[in-house]
Order: sequence, then C-alpha cells, then structure tokens
Amino acid sequence: MDDLVFMDAEIRPNRSLSRRGFVVLITVLTVLNCASAAVFLSMGAVFVPMFLGLDLVAVVVAFLVSFAAAKQIERVRVTDRQVQVFQETPTWKKLMWESPTAFTRVTLLTEDDHAIDLRLALSGKEAPVARALSPAERAEFAKALEGAIYSARRARF
Repeated sequence: MDDLVFMDAEIRPNRSLSRRGFVVLITVLTVLNCASAAVFLSMGAVFVPMFLGLDLVAVVVAFLVSFAAAKQIERVRVTDRQVQVFQETPTWKKLMWESPTAFTRVTLLTEDDHAIDLRLALSGKEAPVARALSPAERAEFAKALEGAIYSARRARF
C-alpha cells in the first residue's frame, strides 16, 4: 500500500546573480584590476599586480562555491506514516531526518516576531529545516508543515 503524501516541499536557496551577471562582473573586475595593475607597475610597485590577481581569483572562487551551494535542494516530505528531510544535489541524495508522523513535533524559534529557526523534533532529537528561507517564509513554511503533519495524523486514524 502506498503512503498518502500530504507535503512534498522543495526548498532551493535563492541566488540573485545569474551566470551571465557573473561573467559581466568578473569581466569588469578584470578590466579594473588590469588598469590598476598598469598604474602600479608604472610607479614601480611590482608586487601589487600579483595581489590584484590573487584578489580576482578569490572573488571567482567565492562565487563558484556560492553557485555550487545553490544546487543543493532540501526536500521535506510528509506522508501518513513518516516525515522525511532529504538533502539533494544533481549527483546525490541523502536522508537527513526520518521520524514517524504521529510523534514528530515542529518547533519554531522566534525573536521579535521573526522566525529565527525551524526544527523537527522527536524524543529529544532535533533537526533544522528550511534554513535557506527568509524569516517570513520560514514562519509560513512552519504553519504549512504543522498543517501537513496534523492532516497526516488525522488520515492515519
């Protein structure tokens, strides 16, 4: 018998810079660094262009790490039997949390009406959920998750 699915949410981190924007940004930084390097070389500062190049490499590496992190997806699945949280990338899928629906609690920590942290809890164990969401989105997701767990419990009995 197949489990009834009450929630199958996919949480993706938001990145505001596209690949095209990245190429434009790196091109502008390269041109500015080359112009600065030419000025410093004309003044006799031979080591400054190396540091400007190192700076450009650091920016490129930081953006590549950011783009790799953007490919990670968090999937929250609530069925009538269990709650599961997966971390997924295009190459692998890992189960981060699994608990029976009947005993799983949703804990939302708030500070000044902002949702700071959302966690699933069972028997003293906790797992963070929806960290890629903004505080407002996290609070909304917490309500939807609690509703899905409540509906799954009712459907079970």
